[in-house]
Amino acid sequence: MKPEERQAQILAAIDRDGEVAVPDLARRFDVSTETIRRDLGQLARGGAVQKVHGGARRLRLHVENSFEERMSEQAGEKAVIGQKLRQVIAPGDSLFIDTGTTTLACARALAEVADLTVITNSLRIARVFAHGSGHAQVFLTGGAYAPDNGETVGPMVLAQIAQFRADHAVIGVAALDPAAGALDADPDEAAIARAMCAAARQTVVVAGSAKFARRAAHLVCPLPQMEVLVADVPPPDPWPALLATASVRLI
Repeated sequence: MKPEERQAQILAAIDRDGEVAVPDLARRFDVSTETIRRDLGQLARGGAVQKVHGGARRLRLHVENSFEERMSEQAGEKAVIGQKLRQVIAPGDSLFIDTGTTTLACARALAEVADLTVITNSLRIARVFAHGSGHAQVFLTGGAYAPDNGETVGPMVLAQIAQFRADHAVIGVAALDPAAGALDADPDEAAIARAMCAAARQTVVVAGSAKFARRAAHLVCPLPQMEVLVADVPPPDPWPALLATASVRLI
């Protein structure tokens, strides 16, 4: 049996049972315990499972901290992502950009790009673009106000997003799952991200390295619907092969 076939069966067992032990897997597949540990290590590096002593378990769903707490997490990595995103966004482009600490860092980098048209549900992001040297035209969607994230949410926001069309949807995520794709921890934010993706010519997901080792509850988009992924560092295996198969441009 090829390693990738064995790993797929291991992943299915973890999804079914919640947790697996190295000795049991070694007996099941008639291989050494070291082979199983390598398999689990590769699955863990790809963000598919959580390694524990003597085996592996299903990843727990990620719950986000407050916006201010997240602002101080991986600030340097987020700034790198913002600078890399400038390879995608050209002067005169139009873009949706949703709420998040990574997308806020991206807004700071893009605020210097000339003549952008920006549609956002984030008050912080709207302010960054409105005061940027690029003189962006900014549309801030209205709806129920969520003060922690400084955003508008709900059906009014979704209805307004549907009235626009844009070149790009720049989307922050809580997690990236090898099987499911881009995920969010909040159902309202996931719904807004999906609406932005549906109204844009190109979906651009921005994600720091920590997102490759997390799971979250709410689907934003599967890998085949993600045209571009901007990350601070190259993702671990098996992500490069998965992105190539799905024709996702990695920056």
